[in-house]
Order: sequence, then structure tokens, then C-alpha cells
Amino acid sequence: MDAFYASAEQASKPSLRGKAVVVGGLGPRGVVATASYEARVSGVHSAMPMAQARRLAPNAAYLVPRFTFYRAISEQVMKLLRELSPLVEPLSLDEAFVDLDAGGAAWDEESARLAGTRLRADIRAVTGLTGSVGLAASKMLAKIASEQAKPDGLVLIRPGTEREMLGPLSVRILPGVGPATGDHLRRAGITTVEEIVEAGEDELVRLVGKAHGHGLYAMALARDERPVVAERDTKSVSVEDTYDVDIHDRVRVRLEVQRLADRCVRRLRGAGLSGRTIVLKVRRYDFSTLTRSETLRGPTDDPAVVREAAARLLESVDTTGGVRLLGVGVSGLADYTQEDLFAQAAGEVRLEEEQAAEEPVKEPAGPAERRWPAGHDVRHAEFGHGWVQGSGLGRVTVRFETPDSLLPGRVRTFRTDDPDLEPADPLPLVPGGAVVPEEAAEVPAEAGPDVTGEGPWPAVGGA
Repeated sequence: MDAFYASAEQASKPSLRGKAVVVGGLGPRGVVATASYEARVSGVHSAMPMAQARRLAPNAAYLVPRFTFYRAISEQVMKLLRELSPLVEPLSLDEAFVDLDAGGAAWDEESARLAGTRLRADIRAVTGLTGSVGLAASKMLAKIASEQAKPDGLVLIRPGTEREMLGPLSVRILPGVGPATGDHLRRAGITTVEEIVEAGEDELVRLVGKAHGHGLYAMALARDERPVVAERDTKSVSVEDTYDVDIHDRVRVRLEVQRLADRCVRRLRGAGLSGRTIVLKVRRYDFSTLTRSETLRGPTDDPAVVREAAARLLESVDTTGGVRLLGVGVSGLADYTQEDLFAQAAGEVRLEEEQAAEEPVKEPAGPAERRWPAGHDVRHAEFGHGWVQGSGLGRVTVRFETPDSLLPGRVRTFRTDDPDLEPADPLPLVPGGAVVPEEAAEVPAEAGPDVTGEGPWPAVGGA
């Protein structure tokens, strides 16, 4: 999907169409989730600190994500993909691989191009948004093709032309080559994919290590043989918080770690899982990030056990100077638990007590901005459906418009405690489209690593 979150917001809000839109965390430590193409012209991009984005595009609309809204649209797109093939591998809400051969949707160049063209038309008809399609004989190449197709395009890489196409491209086009690896290769005189091939596998191994070197050389040769996998197992469950102001108090840090551990266990239990390895993540005042882990005797979903392990891990971390982010995760997942020896020694805890201990401490109501997030839906008894443009100093400004409004809606300002104003569910972008009720926003799972595929026309990559 093209600039997915931002495009969904523009489609939902007529007054923002054709304008710069940035979606992400709006606090001092916020990060850009997605920027519209209009905002990208100013240099704004995903994963950029929100403060930097505001400097680059001061006149853009800055909105808090509505992840449940995006998930509803994503489900519509994934349904279209599954009509093409039983082998659909989602990478994130807005990107997936499809094995067209497995579904009989394509068997040669012409049928593959036709399938991609129809898919783009179906996505637009069902969601009102645009997606870009990459067609190739492997997942890595389909991903590259979809990036080249953006926005709202289709690129097909013909079998036999892969090496020729890849050769002049930057090494950064290959999966797993980030800024650090790219700079390392550049210092060795390697800037293009063809120069990777010319350097040879042994030189790549010497430069970036055995595992990465072998894989990088294979990708440069367009060797890509892993299949599309329909179901991707969850490898870990984690939660983390970024703090607007660095935490210096060690006691406060310990309390935050305990609360994160409890949240992590609630999510773990919600998925019916347990895990053996407890992971603590600490980002310090200087942006250095430390990760510590401890592997238990067996899988657990006991909040006390996870809290104790996280606390032990914290003891090995120097938080002098302040902490800007904390996270707790559980990996080594299993669908059963094994009683922990420490929990046994402490005795059984009744379920009611355990649940009560997991409940987060009720915080006092926050400022108006937290009660009325920018971009979120509201309804007024007199003016109808709208969205929050901004709030503060006891006031909230609302623009009243819907996805099918022909013109930008009118703007009104209310007291934040106005009894006629209340949060509302998002409206569908296309008449008859389904949208589930909005819920508390969560950080989306990170997309999985790019992998490879096989078959004559196995993969469609949409990003």
C-alpha cells in the first residue's frame, strides 16, 4: 500500500487531500510512522524523530495513528490477496507476498501482469486507496519491484533479466543492507550490486562476516529460493514505553519495569502463550540502547516470575544520566507452561489476586491533548461526525467532515468537557465498507525480514 497510514487519513479527511500529512507519536519523543508523499518532498520519512519532521514540514498536518482503522482496511486488502492464492505471507499491515502460481492466478508474464493489474483495481474499488505491485520470480525481487512501482504503479521483472536489473542499483536496495553495512561496503569501494558480485564471496565474508557475506552475495546474484509461507509464527511478545522526559530516579525505573512486565504477561496470556527467555531493553539519555536477557528453566506466563527476572536484568544496567525508553519482552515461546521453582516455593496465588496485581495503576486524567488525540474521530450532537484538529488549554478544535464530503468541512471549537462532544468510531472510506470500533492505539509489530521465494511466478510484493 502507498504511504498507507497517511493515505488512509487523507481519504478519511477531505480537507487533507493533496496536503502534507504526517502520522506518528506527537510527544517530544515521538517518531514518524508514515508520511504522505507531499510531506516526503520536504524530506520527512518514516522512523524520523517527530521533532525533526516538524522542522522540515512545519505546515503539515500531524496526526495520532488510528491503528484499528488501519487494521480494518488491511483485512480488506488481505482478503483480496487470499482470493488470488492460498499462500499469502503478510509482512505488516500494508505489505504481503503472494504465491500466484500456487493459486493458479498466473503462469507466465502476461497472466502475471493481468493479475497485478486486477489486484490494483480491486484494492482501489474496495478500500478507496492505492497499492503498488511488484511481480517477479522471487520475494526479494518482488519487493524491489514494488518499491520501484511506487506510488500507484506496477513493475514486472522478467525472468532472466534479474542480474541486469540489479547490477547498477545501490547496495542499499538489498534486504539487510542498512546504513551501517552500506557505509562499511562503501569504504571498501563497493557501492552497487554489480560491485558486490565483482568483489566475490570470499571478500564479502571478510568484510561483513560469514553468515551475512554468503547471504549478501547470493542476493546480488539474484539467487532467491525460499517459498512464500502462509503462516508466520510469533517469535516474541514485548511491550515498551518511550518517556517524554528522561527518568533519573532508579526507584521509578524499577517500577516502570515491573509495570511493563505485567503488561507483557497480559499480552502473552492473551495469545495463549508462555516463554522461556525474558528480555529487558533500555535506551539511555545518549540514545545508546542496551539489551539484557535471561533464559528460565522452562516456559512461564507467571507475572511474578517475569517481574523478578526483569528486575534482575535491570541490576546489570547502568541508568546513570537518565532513561528515555524501557521495554520488556518474552521470547522462546510455547503454548504451554512449566511451573517455575521459585513460584512453587512462594506458593499458589489465587487467580483473582493475580489479576488484581496485573491491573495498571490508575493515573489522573492527562491534559486535553491526551483526551482528544489529533486526527481521531468525534461526534457532536448538533454538528455530527468530525475529527480532532487539535486541543489544549481546555479547548478542542474539530473539523466536521466525512470521507464522502465534497468540500472541506467547517471548523468549530468546544470546551474539552462539552457534553455534546464524544469520541466516535471511524467511518468507512468506501460506502458499505466495514470498519471495526476504534480501540486504544498500540505500536504496530515490526515487519519481518525479507526472505526469498521459488516458482515461475510466485510472488507479489506490495509495500
